[in-house]
Amino acid sequence: MKVILASNSPRRRELLSEIFEEFEILPQNVIEKCKYTRPDLIVKSLAKIKLGNLPIEKKECLIISADTIVYKDGKIYGKPKDKSQAKEFLRELNGDKHLVYTGVAIYFNGKIYSFFDRSAVLFNRLSEEDIEEYVNGGSPMDKAGAYGIQDEEVVAAYKGSYTNIVGLPMEKLRDKLDVILKNATERV
Repeated sequence: MKVILASNSPRRRELLSEIFEEFEILPQNVIEKCKYTRPDLIVKSLAKIKLGNLPIEKKECLIISADTIVYKDGKIYGKPKDKSQAKEFLRELNGDKHLVYTGVAIYFNGKIYSFFDRSAVLFNRLSEEDIEEYVNGGSPMDKAGAYGIQDEEVVAAYKGSYTNIVGLPMEKLRDKLDVILKNATERV
């Protein structure tokens, strides 16, 4: 069975390699818009959208895509568009709690399965100098909320799945894949 990751994220690639030795990376060029306002529905919808045309073009494959957002006080934080926005995000998250949602879509045998996970994060209290240095280091630019949990200086504590915060909830993904693949072999 051929496996495809419909994402260009180096973190998702690294995490998925814990399950699959080999897989192809085929990110899709899609418009990431959805009609939902609830964070759980947003990430599930966007993960499905990120499958793009792969379910049509690669029907025989197992395809995985994902989307991650940071959510605080009704506001959604995706990837910052520039350094200025990254600093703005970090100032708003600074020293406070927020939630991280990741939605995952799995295509297999003509069906699309989706789920989400949610983790809570407590941000460190960063000085303006810390924020400036962190943003200038480049790490926040390709991450929801403009930070990575793996960058130790920004996160004080978290509750829930660490890998969900990184961008691919491995515990739930393993469980879902076990069920999907088990059902497929039982039908044969």
